Amino acid sequence: MSRTVRHVLTALLLTLGMAVATATPAQAAVWWSSDRWGTWSSGGYTLYNNIWGSGYGAQTIWANSATNWGVWADHPNTGGIKSYPNQTRWSGKKISALGTLSSTFNVTVPTSGVAFTTVYDVWSSDNQHEIMLWMNRYGPVGPLGTLQTTATVGGHTWQIHRGHNGGNHVYSFIRTTNTSSGTVDIKAIVNWVKNRGWFGDVTIGNVQLGYEITSSSGGKDFITNNAVITAT
Repeated sequence: MSRTVRHVLTALLLTLGMAVATATPAQAAVWWSSDRWGTWSSGGYTLYNNIWGSGYGAQTIWANSATNWGVWADHPNTGGIKSYPNQTRWSGKKISALGTLSSTFNVTVPTSGVAFTTVYDVWSSDNQHEIMLWMNRYGPVGPLGTLQTTATVGGHTWQIHRGHNGGNHVYSFIRTTNTSSGTVDIKAIVNWVKNRGWFGDVTIGNVQLGYEITSSSGGKDFITNNAVITAT
């Protein structure tokens, strides 16, 4: 092989390597996955790519740590939820036994050409009850069920919907204005639902924060700059 050919091949390989590195959503991340059900656990959290809907596109989740992570998603501009990439922490306590159940979060999300919500999912341990806390929403997305009331609880003002998805009861707290950062007193919210008589002294299971993505055509970044879930 001549020196000239070797130089050309070397240049091509370097170019291809740079292109691959540029296309990797989080090349410095400690973990990443494009697998539909990719998971990673660290520091009491589990990160989950969770591409669960139909008609989905490409999605890669990455993490610098369990509380600093994100996704790049390219889902088509069609209806129906495609994915809920999230971080999860387990509680395992009855509501009456909760010490602290709260979270602080800071995210950077796209605000145009998308349909999604940044949302907490708080589950009873038997998965029969689901409390959704919508911190922001963009595009044509809306909650399940019917509007019950507007209330200020857990540090935020919400429009509160109640419904059933065929598998479990859903209580959707839709923040009246979008926010990309803040603190949420989740214990106050689950007690509010309990005091309404919508469920009893249930055991809280998974507490999740993530992005419920319907569409993100062309590829969009959803970044959790920092999110901590405290469950004691």
